[in-house]
Amino acid sequence: MVDYGCTPEEVQQHFQSCGTVNRVTILADKFGQPKGFAYVEFLETEAVQEALQLNESELHGRQIKVAAKRTNVPGMKQFHPRRFNPYMGYSMRRPYMPPPYFPSPYPYGKTPRYRRPMRYRPF
Repeated sequence: MVDYGCTPEEVQQHFQSCGTVNRVTILADKFGQPKGFAYVEFLETEAVQEALQLNESELHGRQIKVAAKRTNVPGMKQFHPRRFNPYMGYSMRRPYMPPPYFPSPYPYGKTPRYRRPMRYRPF
């Protein structure tokens, strides 16, 4: 975490004592404002351990946090099931399964067209 007013040159000078700085990237949001994060790339791998010693040091009047870049472990991605998309149509749905068979209380062809609901009679 770096100060919002920091320039890449200032970050490079701060980490110059650790080793040769290859690149400094300060992240910005979609409006171009800095997010307060910076990536520092070193030529030597030993410089990373030196840079970790600068954790909680002060840069531009603000305490900074230094952490090594984490590498993604393959196979650790969380599974997210697909959500229903109304524009996809019906192809993603389960195949049709007929409902289990229950014998009808009415004889064949005698299903009532309209059944009045039972009237509520408290007494």
